Amino acid sequence: MRTGTALAIALLLTGCGRLIPEATPPVSNMPAPPAAAVAASAFALGATPLSATYGSRIGNADAAADLEAFLLSCPIATSRDDRSGLTRPSDWNEPCEAAARWPRSRAAEFFSSQFTPVRVGDGAAFATGYFEPQIRGSRTRLASTDVPVYGVPADLVRCWRDGTPQSKRQGRPPLGRRAPDGSCVPYYTRAEIERGALDGKAPVIGYASDPIEFFFLQIQGSGRLVTETGEVIRIGYAGQNGHSYTGIGGVMRERGLFGDGPGQYPGSMQGIMQYLRENPREGADLMRMNESWVFFRELNGEGPLGSIGVPVRARNAVAVDPRFVPYGAPVYLDLDRDEADGIWIAQDTGGAIKGANRFDTFWGAGDDARRIAGGMSGRGEAVILLPRASAERLRTNTSSR
Repeated sequence: MRTGTALAIALLLTGCGRLIPEATPPVSNMPAPPAAAVAASAFALGATPLSATYGSRIGNADAAADLEAFLLSCPIATSRDDRSGLTRPSDWNEPCEAAARWPRSRAAEFFSSQFTPVRVGDGAAFATGYFEPQIRGSRTRLASTDVPVYGVPADLVRCWRDGTPQSKRQGRPPLGRRAPDGSCVPYYTRAEIERGALDGKAPVIGYASDPIEFFFLQIQGSGRLVTETGEVIRIGYAGQNGHSYTGIGGVMRERGLFGDGPGQYPGSMQGIMQYLRENPREGADLMRMNESWVFFRELNGEGPLGSIGVPVRARNAVAVDPRFVPYGAPVYLDLDRDEADGIWIAQDTGGAIKGANRFDTFWGAGDDARRIAGGMSGRGEAVILLPRASAERLRTNTSSR
């Protein structure tokens, strides 16, 4: 799974948030489809077979797993409108039908023969990483410091605040709750929830033993609670309280807390956690500056789910901005971080993943995944692999301008 965002340094330190799946905005509020951003020069690339351009770097062993991940996305790609405007559902029928019967021993050839490589914009990519945290927890509260893992509360609603002019009441109302007098007010903040605002008002899936680890699990948007008896409770994103995300790494940078001097900490996830543990009172206040709170649901089956509802798999799934990259599309990354080079399948999105060539790679669970995702900040080239029908239509439209 290459889900999510960022305990990656770049996100923690710049104040961006993890790739928590966000609600699809109404069509009326969407920017114009970025098909025009596909450079005409891209089709010079498309005229060259992928096997000649990248084929020597795509091995069958990795490509077989990529092919299986691509198949998971086919029911979505063939039935759901593409927000980017680059493809149509029917364009995916041919590669999806081919994928179902393609010999896995020749998986690399599948990507070379079924798609046309196209750059969106200049193709200059920036990629971070996310993973599935595994932290200590329980089904019942064992200590007063245990943190409830809440499901979506019944009183979380979408409503317009009093005083919002009619001209601005477009699309879906913001998240909030109804006050006793019936007015719409903001939902409880992180600080209010920690003080017990949701006691008896929201379902409790379980309890996290470490508030700091749970804070970072919320940033990732999914994870695992492991009990003392060895039970694994897998949880995934179900909703959010409507408050904006604040990256505490950015706050620490502004306060001069990163560095090598006395009272300073490494500018990394590990450094941030060290500060929070060594300064519990200040650390708690710092975490509360991020007013966003994530609600979860218990997951069964394979892996955490991406924003399109399919399981994301380690080293196969990537989060994208769906305004620029179609869900289900293979993406070829060639970065200055070699471990992230290769084909990824667009299966997720998130609040920090904005722009034509912005990606978040998913690395699974465990210590290695945490280490790689936490340090992933790669730059290089991105190529989107589009069905041949899509690419030909774009080529024709571009030539006629």
